[in-house]
Order: sequence, then C-alpha cells, then structure tokens
Amino acid sequence: MPTKPLDYSSLENTSKWKNLPPPPGFSKQLNVSSKSKTEDVTTKPKSLDSLKASRAWGVAIQPAKQIPMNLIMLYMSGSQVQIFSMGVIVMLFWGPFVNFFKVNKTFAQYAPEGKDPNAVTTLFLQKGAFLFFHLVGLGIGVWKCLQMGLLPTGTGDWLAFETRGPAPELSL
Repeated sequence: MPTKPLDYSSLENTSKWKNLPPPPGFSKQLNVSSKSKTEDVTTKPKSLDSLKASRAWGVAIQPAKQIPMNLIMLYMSGSQVQIFSMGVIVMLFWGPFVNFFKVNKTFAQYAPEGKDPNAVTTLFLQKGAFLFFHLVGLGIGVWKCLQMGLLPTGTGDWLAFETRGPAPELSL
C-alpha cells in the first residue's frame, strides 16, 4: 500500500489560527516591573566541587533507598528455608560485600579537583554513609537468617562440641 508523506509546511500558511481572539485574562503587554526585578537578582552558580559533593551524597544514600524494598522482599519470601528465600538472602548479602570493595571506585568520579580519589579522607562522610547503609542491609540479612533458624544460637546447635561429664559411680 503506497503511503503519502505528510506535509506540515502547509499548516504554517493557514490564517484560521491567527484570527482567533486571545483567551480570557491574557495580556500581550509584558510586565516591565517584574522583568527588572529578575535582572537585579544575581545568581551565583554552584561550583563544580559542590555539585560533585551533592551527587556523591546521592550515591551514598542509595543503599538506604533499597532497604524498604529488601524488607518487603524478605517479608514475601517467608520464614522457612526454601530456594526462593535462600536466593533473597544471598542477594541481600552479595550486594553489600561487593560494594565494600568498590567504595573508592564508586566515589572516584565525585572526588574534588586536586585530591586523590582513592584516599580515605576524600569524601569521608559520603563513603561512611555508604558503608553504614550497606552494614544496615547486612544486619537485616543476619536478622532474617536468625528468624529462619540458620544461625547457631541455641545450646542444641553446639551438642557435637560438648563433652560428657564424669560418669556417676552410684546410681539411685
């Protein structure tokens, strides 16, 4: 089926839109006093380092934004040992462990000019917040393992390592 290309240039020459009256409340005159006020205000542009620092804070807070999603996933996975719940637990542990080793690489692009991006003191608060929120995620994973009974917390979990006491010589 042959198609005909659309020609939009013919719309510009039509005068039916030009003869319409303006909408109610519209004024063609510009308000001169408000224009002069906006010109008097000088806006100081943010420096590149402050923009990088604000972006670094965004990256640092990102693990905190994942915590509610992880809590919902843990709630939906149940408290019994199943393949789905174990997959959620592994995913919950895997992310923070990988990110612990990538902290400097993650924040290298946000380092201020003239500073070493791999130094611990560069973006110290942002890196600390990043690690703290990942530790919170790990804590949630440990709590879920405790709820599922995967952590040895009772005396029955350590029976193999206990020794018997001396045998009583007399029994009643």
